[in-house]
Amino acid sequence: MRTIDDAWNRCCQRLRTELGEDVFSSWFGSLKLEEVVGGRAAFSISTRFLKSWVESHYIERILTALAIEIGNVNAVQISVRSSAVAAAAVQRCVASESRAAGADHADSSDVATALAVATEAPPRRAFAKTEARLFESLAGSPLDRRFTFSHFLVGRANQLAFNAAERVAEARVGELPAFSPLYIHASVGLGKTHLLQAIAHGATSQGRAVVYLTAERFMYGFVNALQSQTAQAFKEALRSIDLLIFDDAQFLQGKVIQAEFGHTLNSLVDAGRQVVVASDRPPSDLESVDERVRSRLAGGLCVEMLSLDEPLRIKILEARIAAAQAQNPHFTVTPQVLGFVARSIQSNGRDLEGAVNRLLAHSIAGAPPLSVEQTEVAIRDLIRARDPKRVKIEDIQKLVASHYSVTRADILSSRRTAIVVKPRQVAMYLSKALTLRSLPEIGRRFGGRDHTTVLHAVRKIEGLCATNDSLREELELLKRMLQD
Repeated sequence: MRTIDDAWNRCCQRLRTELGEDVFSSWFGSLKLEEVVGGRAAFSISTRFLKSWVESHYIERILTALAIEIGNVNAVQISVRSSAVAAAAVQRCVASESRAAGADHADSSDVATALAVATEAPPRRAFAKTEARLFESLAGSPLDRRFTFSHFLVGRANQLAFNAAERVAEARVGELPAFSPLYIHASVGLGKTHLLQAIAHGATSQGRAVVYLTAERFMYGFVNALQSQTAQAFKEALRSIDLLIFDDAQFLQGKVIQAEFGHTLNSLVDAGRQVVVASDRPPSDLESVDERVRSRLAGGLCVEMLSLDEPLRIKILEARIAAAQAQNPHFTVTPQVLGFVARSIQSNGRDLEGAVNRLLAHSIAGAPPLSVEQTEVAIRDLIRARDPKRVKIEDIQKLVASHYSVTRADILSSRRTAIVVKPRQVAMYLSKALTLRSLPEIGRRFGGRDHTTVLHAVRKIEGLCATNDSLREELELLKRMLQD
């Protein structure tokens, strides 16, 4: 066990180097390696949210680190450490709130959301010292001091979003907003959170009352207010601010919680206050969010931050390299290597930062700078085949519905007739095969189904493909249509 612990500690050092200390502390702080048996590494983690996030974003990096340090590891399993006592308390709390509202029983989705959120231990970096008094003072999520407008690199891909964000931040106390809500959407790693926190810093310097919240913190705060019987005070405090900044709206879950967010949104906008919301998709694609909330969000100014073009990628790399050189004067990157990295990594800013971390880890004081060939080896896992198109679950649902002569509403419905079940299972299978969404997220996008339903559908279609050539050809056709 000591040997495995030592190997995992070395893996952690690799992950810290690749991802940075803040990211590592946030998502890996409570991840514990329990055992390695038969090529399977079993981990435990403190919360379901952290489990889902790590599984969705970091499994491949964990596997790579394990393969290097331990060898012969081809699977990772993560389980959640028990929190049954807290879960039972929250279930009683939500049921009580529902009865107070005149309902016969708590909505199952609200109970599930409350259990998932209230039993969470937030990322260690975020709320180590202030958790107990967080929402008593409505302090919101913590801000990174580096995430200011002066540190935000602007290009054609994000110019409009940057201009809108600056205009929001520069408004004075009592001044009516030019557009509220401002809705910013983009894929991961393109700078949404940086821009939102820059707004918070700028508006705070103007003397405005600002709260920056992620969807998880909002849900956690609301459930915490229910537990402590301070829900009314929570609502009133949130409606009294000048500027609400709300990040990761795609994670908002539960009817009661969504209704509370909708009421807060309407109250602030109707009172002439500023609201800024960010997500990884446009309002119309927030299928787990109430239609009235989506409509209100779409009624403001919606701005998309596009993929980084090459000049902007070069600016980001130059800034990251300069920051690394401030701490490591021996670190040098040639223009040829800089251009190679900018052309090879086109996904997002986080991968560009990861590339610089890898180059720094491979550089040796006194040795010549890395060549292009050495760089290619160092960043091999970040260099991906060109993806001509990012496939969306909504596109899959629409194409499959059309192919099988049903409606998208049929696929999302609870109907279990054969004419609907097969297209639904095919769409779930394609969603798992062609997107990076986790099984729970796919289930939510298919009418709020459980992840086990998605897993069953995937295995069912895989089994049929093994014996049904016609179905296999049909699926290949659908894949080509979606990826062209």
